Amino acid sequence: MRLVLQSRAITVAHLTHIHRLIAGNTQFMQIAEYAYYLPTNNPEIMAVKAFCDEQGIDCALVPDAQRLNHFGLCVMDMDSTLINIECIDEIADMMGIKPQVAAITEKSMRGELDFASSLKARVALLKGLPETALQQVIDERLQANPGAAQWIAACKLHNIKTMLVSGGFTLFANHVKTMLGLDYAVANTFEIIDGKLTGQILGDIVDAERKADELVKLRDKLGLKADQTIAIGDGANDLKMMQVATVGVAYHAKAIVQNQATYALNYSGLDGVINLFTA
Repeated sequence: MRLVLQSRAITVAHLTHIHRLIAGNTQFMQIAEYAYYLPTNNPEIMAVKAFCDEQGIDCALVPDAQRLNHFGLCVMDMDSTLINIECIDEIADMMGIKPQVAAITEKSMRGELDFASSLKARVALLKGLPETALQQVIDERLQANPGAAQWIAACKLHNIKTMLVSGGFTLFANHVKTMLGLDYAVANTFEIIDGKLTGQILGDIVDAERKADELVKLRDKLGLKADQTIAIGDGANDLKMMQVATVGVAYHAKAIVQNQATYALNYSGLDGVINLFTA
């Protein structure tokens, strides 16, 4: 196995202390500017994780079989995972109701509210908003999260297909798909009549179950095995797709997601996923 450590805060002193904690027989090897790994057969790293949490360092114990060239599909959430915002919250800001909508979003991401019901409630509050406001959010507020472009580039280099599956909306999902060069995108669709949002959603809602189903459907279409799949997300709505993937990565995620994920990145960008599977 490989003990992978990464953070801009990491120092030689950190590495020396962790090396003692795990009683390493070899030295740490650098795999990126702020990332290191140590080969180890010691699965007991609770003390290391506790120290890393205190010091602001991402820590993961990764099986040697998990390398980039082993995987064939990565499915990712969009809002607050691939991009820096929750799109629906920013749309609400255009109407001066961001606090009300953001509060519902937060409860849903923590798993305190059923996603489909919470989404319908939030979209209903947007009734009457001009369609032009959606493009304004893209133009003025939407940016890729740190490391997103590098992670997608690494996927392309290793022939890993990429899919965005979002409980957000198609206008934003298609924009992000084009911006980052993703292979597939699935999201919800606003009903728009006479250039204004009606407060309704067209078709079936992309909820937690749908996210998992889309991963399995594309995995099978590509002829991949379950252990060749990665899912990345940050909210409770991502848990089911992370569970049907062999590897679930919690990216700057809610506690409920970190507790159930295979790996968690709290201090690194999305390029930190590359370091998990490179050695």
